[in-house]
Amino acid sequence: QVHLEESGGGLVQTGGSLRLSCAASGRTVSSKAMGWFRQAPGKEREFVASTSWSGGRTSYADSVKGRFTVSRDNGKNTVYLQMTGLKPEDTAVYYCAADSDPWRLRSVLADYLGQGTQVTVSS
Repeated sequence: QVHLEESGGGLVQTGGSLRLSCAASGRTVSSKAMGWFRQAPGKEREFVASTSWSGGRTSYADSVKGRFTVSRDNGKNTVYLQMTGLKPEDTAVYYCAADSDPWRLRSVLADYLGQGTQVTVSS
């Protein structure tokens, strides 16, 4: 079993930055791909970014490429999402996700999902 807990969300102005963290527990978490989804009000949940179990391979949604960076520290069982150049359209609940198959994360599927953290970008 894997438990995921996000932190770091909040209110930020357009152009600002935030770093989300996801603390993972479970003895197999370091072997799993991890990533981030988000869901804005009235919209479907969407893929944001993912990282392979080693952190050596990352993937991003086109809407965040060049602005967001996903990374992980397996020694701390933590994955991060550094968000810069935030826009009002980035406003959403951000969810941490983990799965054995990184391609499932791209399809917004995951064996494990956190409770989410709210990110609000004001214009």
